Amino acid sequence: MPEGEKAMARPEIIGSIRSTYTRTARMVCAEKGIEYVLTERPLHAPEILAIHPFGKMPVLRHGDVELFESKAIATYLDRSFPAPFVFPSDPHRAALTEQWVSLVNTVMDRTLIRTYLFAYIAPATADGAPDRAAIEAVMPAVREQIEVLDKAVAKTGYLVDEQFTFADINLLPILHRVRQLPEGAEALANATHLARYYDRHAARPSFKSTSPPAGPPRRG
Repeated sequence: MPEGEKAMARPEIIGSIRSTYTRTARMVCAEKGIEYVLTERPLHAPEILAIHPFGKMPVLRHGDVELFESKAIATYLDRSFPAPFVFPSDPHRAALTEQWVSLVNTVMDRTLIRTYLFAYIAPATADGAPDRAAIEAVMPAVREQIEVLDKAVAKTGYLVDEQFTFADINLLPILHRVRQLPEGAEALANATHLARYYDRHAARPSFKSTSPPAGPPRRG
């Protein structure tokens, strides 16, 4: 597809409205004013497997461009459409954004979502009740990581200097899920700076317009 036609085509985000990573791609579009199509599909759906080799969400179609992994999708959208930009051009701020995205995706998501949240929504218990042993075991790590984030946003109210970036977009949907559960809500409330950070940015139109319906998220 020629560049002019591709620019006019609406990006298609394929995933679940309940998925935290699908939400980050949607928030990028909302922050930049990009009109997009959300195609609701579960994990391993044929449309997702056609792009992601392991069937994880979200995936993107835009003209003849196909991408998987939320960070790659966000980078493409940010560079393909006009300002405002969610990835800084300054080398130091750009590196700080990458730093926090990497830490959240490789360490904190595994603790806060894949372990803590999943102990509620996908417990390894015979009766399907929350896995209390797993919850109690992971809570020290949950509190430690929330404390790290609390210190990170204490000075400016952002993860990267005084700029709202993809680092914040990438984190906010995770915090949204954590605060829906009792121990997570308590830990977040006790983290004064992080609680203030969440309340402030949860008021952004991009966050409010992508809020998932009540109920458990998808594994994506």
